[in-house]
Amino acid sequence: MTYEAFAELADHLWEEIPHSYKRGLHAMHVLEPIKRDPEEPGLVRLGEYLSAGYPSVLGGFEGIGRHISLYYGSFAYIARGDPSFDWEGQVWETLLHELRHHLETLAWNDALVQEDIEYLRRYRKGKDVNR
Repeated sequence: MTYEAFAELADHLWEEIPHSYKRGLHAMHVLEPIKRDPEEPGLVRLGEYLSAGYPSVLGGFEGIGRHISLYYGSFAYIARGDPSFDWEGQVWETLLHELRHHLETLAWNDALVQEDIEYLRRYRKGKDVNR
């Protein structure tokens, strides 16, 4: 899949998500490069939820915003050599994962963050990391 086709797919799926779930998000970005995990270079990140954090009593992060990024290069890296790779299914799953980070942040809930930490712990121990 080309970057352009990937971006169109991501935009199409993004539009399928009700606006009420995207409240407070400034944008969804589709970026071309591969995104390696900074602590585990053997892992690539398909997407990220970017936020300056929880708002503070002093006004928080107004103007910085909240964003979801998808990394085409990471998807292409995982899909290499696999003609059966489900691009649409994986983009959808990644969008929903990052959207869940957004919604949990708004609710001051870190359940998905804890799941991600547990995934990394299992990865580091060399155990099965299938989600």
